Amino acid sequence: MSKRTPGLVKRGKNGIWTIDKRINGYGRLCESTGTSNQAEAEQYLVFRLEQIRQQVVYGQRPSYSFREAATKYLLENGHKRTLARDAQSLRILDPYIGELPLSRVHQDALVPFIQARQAQGRKSNSVNRDLAVVRRILHLAARLWRDDQGRPWLDTPPLIRMLDWQDARKPYPLSWEEQARLLAHLPDHLREMALFKVNTGTRDGEVCGLRWEWEIPLPELKTSVFLVPGDRVKNGEDRLIVMNAVARAVVNRQRDTHPDYVFTYRGKAVARMNTKAWRRARELAALPEVRVHDLKHTLGRRLRAAGVSLETRMVLLGHTNQQITSHYSQAEIGELIEAVDKVSNAGGNTPTLTLLRPGASRKNHATDHTDKQGGL
Repeated sequence: MSKRTPGLVKRGKNGIWTIDKRINGYGRLCESTGTSNQAEAEQYLVFRLEQIRQQVVYGQRPSYSFREAATKYLLENGHKRTLARDAQSLRILDPYIGELPLSRVHQDALVPFIQARQAQGRKSNSVNRDLAVVRRILHLAARLWRDDQGRPWLDTPPLIRMLDWQDARKPYPLSWEEQARLLAHLPDHLREMALFKVNTGTRDGEVCGLRWEWEIPLPELKTSVFLVPGDRVKNGEDRLIVMNAVARAVVNRQRDTHPDYVFTYRGKAVARMNTKAWRRARELAALPEVRVHDLKHTLGRRLRAAGVSLETRMVLLGHTNQQITSHYSQAEIGELIEAVDKVSNAGGNTPTLTLLRPGASRKNHATDHTDKQGGL
């Protein structure tokens, strides 16, 4: 049996060797070697001791990899609402720049990643979200993070340019006939969610995570509203959800189906609406370009066509506006309900508007294509 090297301790169920050693002029070194092999652990310990000697004796700054910086970023930002999306970006980026020292992560180093994502058909906005995470980490490494000697992890953050491939997808508001076609092909649970979404302007995450505890009865108005906490909303602000007659009917049909969540499938909350069932339904409805978010755009256009003011539309759609208060009187909520009821299509009195869409088929040119909606 080989003799254990001082400073190495085997810990955990997997028997991973961990460094636990005091070093003169440095302090205590405590970190995992990442291996259960003693020989490999000893080699790693020698490597780390030489790194520290260079720092202590010659003042050499330690070199941090982008993977180390990414790990630190994730650990420090557990409160961030979009952390899961950031983690997804970092997983995609890791094969390209994970092992690179921070000083070698720059625009040119990101070219292979950008080219690969473009070849996969990703939009520039999608790739920009990944690049924004890289840029944020590099700025933190230069301006906030310090080593044991008080030196920054990175001297200067490089410029990371955002992309513009002129490929941004335009919103596709649905006509009433298109909405009917799409709903007809959706399974029951998605049909109810889509009908609620197109009548409330809620985001996908707000619909999927909608909880009964957020419902506020308004007996004076013979209705109720939902108030989604800001930590569950994209812009961080409390989200007031006002329902018209159609949305209220949808909610009432969900009562007593689950103790916590309004919308469920097989007894569990729905993670997202953009599923295989959604994509199959839009193909069957001959609407391959329609996204879940277009249901929100649809309500915005219909509200505008109905003559609803911009400020009211912003409240109903949950858009950020510093001039809008988060406190509403009964009269104000009544006005909001009246506004959203204008586009419920319950009474058939909703306004009409011709939809102008480039690339329409010539065979439909002579047809008077009218719609009951407008734009935000």
